[in-house]
Amino acid sequence: MSKPVVAIPSDFREFDGNVWHVVAHQYVRAAVEGAGVMPFLVPALESGNDVDEILDRVDGVLASGARSNVHPSLYGREATEEDGPFDRGRDATSLPLIRRALERGVPLFAICRGLQELNVALGGTLATEIQEQPGIWDHRKPDVPDLDVAYGIRQDVIVKQGSCLAPVLGVGRVRVNSLHRQAIASAAPRLAVEAVADDGTIEAVSVIGAKAFAVGVQWHPEYWVRTDAASASLFRAFGEAVRTYRESKLK
Repeated sequence: MSKPVVAIPSDFREFDGNVWHVVAHQYVRAAVEGAGVMPFLVPALESGNDVDEILDRVDGVLASGARSNVHPSLYGREATEEDGPFDRGRDATSLPLIRRALERGVPLFAICRGLQELNVALGGTLATEIQEQPGIWDHRKPDVPDLDVAYGIRQDVIVKQGSCLAPVLGVGRVRVNSLHRQAIASAAPRLAVEAVADDGTIEAVSVIGAKAFAVGVQWHPEYWVRTDAASASLFRAFGEAVRTYRESKLK
């Protein structure tokens, strides 16, 4: 049997005067090696993507992290320069794909920007430059050239008792690599908080009443999926959900 296929929304980026639809290799590699699926990169078009046509052809959605941030107008705020950079093509691609995947029961795994997209797609809001808020740690990625150092596992999150992540990660403290300057301000009504940092920052969520796996994490399990047990467990759980969904379509 062929491998299931997972859609990954692209970013819209400019290099050397040309524009590209791109996804960081670490997400593609984690999908293949960690979840056991084949990635399908969805172009970041502000118009022209048919969400149902895409979802008809895939068995899951992986909303990746990115350098850009969700545009504040999508959660009721006026945009300022410090909220950027923005990617309206990614917004227009990812948010409708997330909403429709949830409606159809397509498994969804959202990482970093993807978690923030999930929250906004369902009616939540975001806070920017959270390190400037009283009592909040500096969660930003270190500005160093060595990516192993930049993505180093250095922070605890606390997985809640009874959460859907408890069977995957265990209950209590899990060491992760959470790298971000934006975070959930108000969680969407349909989201359950699965894990938090010691400073109270929401680090993982799930969709209440979802028909399939629908989880978002603020950290980066894709980077260490080969060597870190918790990272591997998340991608394995996503892959199992994708295969279950594919099997249900083939019956």
